[in-house]
Amino acid sequence: MPVDRQGVEDATRALLVALGEDPDREGLRETPQRVARAWVEFLQVDDVVTTSFSETCDEMVVVRDIAFHSFCEHHLLPFTGRAHIAYIPNGEVVGISKLARILDQYARALQIQERLTAQVADAIQEATGALGVAVIIEAEHTCMTLRGVRKPGAVTVTSALRGVFHDNAAARSEVLALCQRG
Repeated sequence: MPVDRQGVEDATRALLVALGEDPDREGLRETPQRVARAWVEFLQVDDVVTTSFSETCDEMVVVRDIAFHSFCEHHLLPFTGRAHIAYIPNGEVVGISKLARILDQYARALQIQERLTAQVADAIQEATGALGVAVIIEAEHTCMTLRGVRKPGAVTVTSALRGVFHDNAAARSEVLALCQRG
């Protein structure tokens, strides 16, 4: 569903008033428009075209440390981190930039990290027909670092393992070792 820019502007103006601010003062005059533009950008989901190529590669492909940001659906605050994505091709390889694009596609929604991890793994599995897919996400949540318990530096790690990475202990150990920071 597209972002209702005017609705975001009106809500931002109302929030400023509710916070005891004067939305007509110089520093805040354009804030509702800026906030609306920002949310349109944050939540702009583009379709991902997944290009694949026939290839006899049957070894693991790993892309580590893909930076991303998303927004917690519980507090509307950002969480940011790195994703590690691995797959074992099954006769088709995918352009590796598409792995990052799939991550971005799902991160550009109000999210929870657990769902994001699973959505990325499922989308890659569906797009590639891979023998196995692993997605590991490490993120810092500002809803935990800026408010509430206020624990900066705490990192949440989630994983989604599909196919051989789920079913085979040796493959799971290998992918987890390759995704660890060295």
